[in-house]
Amino acid sequence: MTQFMNKRENIVTEAIDGAIMASGGRLVRLDGFPHIRVVLRADWDRSRVAIVSGGGSGHEPAHVGFVGPGMLTAAVCGDVFASPSVDAVLAGILAVTGPAGCLLVVKNYTGDRLNFGLAAERARAFGLKVSMVIVDDDIALPDLPQSRGLAGTLFVHKIAGYLAEKGHDLAAVTRAAERVIAGTRSIGMSLDTCTVPGSAKEDRIAKGKAELGLGIHGEPGVQQIDFTDAEQAMAAMIEKLAAKTEGRAYVALLNNLGAASVLEMSVLAYELLRSELGSKIRFIVGPAAMMTSLDMRGVSVSILPLTPEDEIALLDGVTMAAWPGCQPVAAAQKRALPDGLTPIRPIPSDHLPTREFLEKCCNIMIAMEADLNALDAKSGDGDTGSTLAGAARALIDAMDHLPLADHTQLYRAIGLELSQTMGGSSGVLLAIFFAAAGDAASSGLTMRAALQAGLERMQEIGGAKPGDRTMIDALHPALAALDAGLPAATAAARQGANHTATLSVAKAGRAAYVNSEKLKGQLDPGAEAVARLFEALNKGR
Repeated sequence: MTQFMNKRENIVTEAIDGAIMASGGRLVRLDGFPHIRVVLRADWDRSRVAIVSGGGSGHEPAHVGFVGPGMLTAAVCGDVFASPSVDAVLAGILAVTGPAGCLLVVKNYTGDRLNFGLAAERARAFGLKVSMVIVDDDIALPDLPQSRGLAGTLFVHKIAGYLAEKGHDLAAVTRAAERVIAGTRSIGMSLDTCTVPGSAKEDRIAKGKAELGLGIHGEPGVQQIDFTDAEQAMAAMIEKLAAKTEGRAYVALLNNLGAASVLEMSVLAYELLRSELGSKIRFIVGPAAMMTSLDMRGVSVSILPLTPEDEIALLDGVTMAAWPGCQPVAAAQKRALPDGLTPIRPIPSDHLPTREFLEKCCNIMIAMEADLNALDAKSGDGDTGSTLAGAARALIDAMDHLPLADHTQLYRAIGLELSQTMGGSSGVLLAIFFAAAGDAASSGLTMRAALQAGLERMQEIGGAKPGDRTMIDALHPALAALDAGLPAATAAARQGANHTATLSVAKAGRAAYVNSEKLKGQLDPGAEAVARLFEALNKGR
């Protein structure tokens, strides 16, 4: 089992009770488990129009997460990716509908249409006023006579819910819902399929591909396209959406389909808002997981033409944590660094041999990125290569501003550059190394002696020593042998790096938290980087 569940047949009922128990008393459910799974507002008094939605489970936080004042009155939950029964829907309608009536918000899937539709007919036979709207915001399959309902459904929940909460009648709430549905357009994309609880995962999306236009039940998209990066992925979705837009303002909803990280979603927000559609987007909901497809590593974008009335409804705050709020879009703002942190730049000076040597070192580090990341993934967080390569790229970009003709100032300038551009503890330690080397060089020490002084300072502050399984295991012997020539320093660095594979305990760095069994036979990535740098320099002499 690779999922946090008990029994497959109990996952929905236990999840519902978990949500209710953690709601602070805001939610209750109808009796009737496991066949009737309806979650209600605990404070509902039937004095206004009720908004009922739902469908298959597996889309959490939809729909239970949106039950509360200003959105849904009740959510009717089916099994994972399966419509709830007619009796369950009817139970939800009867539990919340008073004289003002009830609006059913249904996504355009056959099971949902049939079961919600028949329940509505039966409720009307009881004398209740019930309207039903069908959400069909998916634009991926333009030739399909009945488009699917996707995350654009949440626009309907929010706007219809707002109007119902303010006391509008059923006819007005229904008209607004129909208008929102008519204007909403959505499209999704995923890098991987979802895992249905208790079932084998379908691996239909090949490595290096993304599936465009897929639904929220794991069903295939309209096409698989090559995937290169977030910019290209967002552009593919925007191309479809832009064809459906006009020259007016829009609100966008950026939905995480389940497994994209918060970091990735923020990058996708960046790409959305700087896309060709970005200038038309005045407000954004998210990025957040709102209408998911279990653990699908994907995203969907929904857009709605903005009206003054809808703007008021979308901006009105609700208490449900699942609704991330609707925020105005603004350009990224920046402020000057505080006094004392603005770097004092040395006077640039060019020196061709030094420039060529530094660029060679940087390019060596960049070429090692993938190998070092793979090595670090075995004992750390897999980013050593990217950290060093990022610093190398920053140094190349800063080359024209460095005092290349003055090695004393150059060491200090490199230290300053690394302190600003290189992340993690390694960035700080290397900044200390070069700054101390610059101080030592200013007192007249040779290059090797200055670098040795930098190493000693780095060890003093960082606390690592040879044998602790860090880059020092290669750097210390290499600098000690440097007076004997580059070949000797190279051999010493390699011997030191290889020795780290015999060390099962790390006494410094991220690897200090790793089980000794995982360290056995593995080279320390920092020491390996030093050894490879010396080897490449020696080879190219």
